[in-house]
Amino acid sequence: MTVMKYQLVLQLPAVSLKDYDEIVELEEDIIRGLGKLGTVDGHDAGLGEMNIFILTDYPKAAFDRVKGILGKKLPTLGLKVAFRVIGADEFTVLHPADLAHFSIA
Repeated sequence: MTVMKYQLVLQLPAVSLKDYDEIVELEEDIIRGLGKLGTVDGHDAGLGEMNIFILTDYPKAAFDRVKGILGKKLPTLGLKVAFRVIGADEFTVLHPADLAHFSIA
């Protein structure tokens, strides 16, 4: 098994059980569609947000693939996306472009 260099995090608002169910379904779509660009490493939820974690060597390409999977839903999801070197604290924001700070609650 290859060790990936980056953790890509997809962060979405989740305030209800319906939101949670929809995000788990979204996670399944990502697992099916990501291919060799990465591996979904699970999710967590709390404090009104849910994170889907992807291990990858190519965070920008993996996010491009995710955008294709999300398709027309992307603008309405309230999605925030960032990546970091595994083990590091500092994130590099990929989406939205004007997001100044990204953290995991």
